Amino acid sequence: MRNLKTLGALAAGLALLNLPLAYAHESAGQEEVTVLQQHKLLNAPGKEAMLLTVTYAPGQASDAHVHPGSVLAYVTEGEVISQLKGEQPRRYKAGESWYEPAGSAHLQSRNASDSKPAKLVVWILNEEKAPLLEPYKQ
Repeated sequence: MRNLKTLGALAAGLALLNLPLAYAHESAGQEEVTVLQQHKLLNAPGKEAMLLTVTYAPGQASDAHVHPGSVLAYVTEGEVISQLKGEQPRRYKAGESWYEPAGSAHLQSRNASDSKPAKLVVWILNEEKAPLLEPYKQ
């Protein structure tokens, strides 16, 4: 497991894992990202899966971004506000989840609380060697 608390640590950790480094999570507050697993998929040549956690301190948010691959997110602690382009912001509580189709613009991803942390488990299906996320360009 790689516990990454800043973008610099994230970049260094991902370099050790030989992962793409295109992350949009740099200016919104150093959420904690923990890579749990990463695997090439034998039954889907050219694809890889990644399982990670994202922990937001009270009030933290991510910059708007796009995931080239498909994403499943599950809230394990607290509440998170998430908004995909073309949709209204939605509050997800612990035990709730959402899906982001490949290429979706993720306009908001943030802790809904200013006093309690929030944590997500995220599963991503991506092309091998593709960035896991890219900054959203409006």
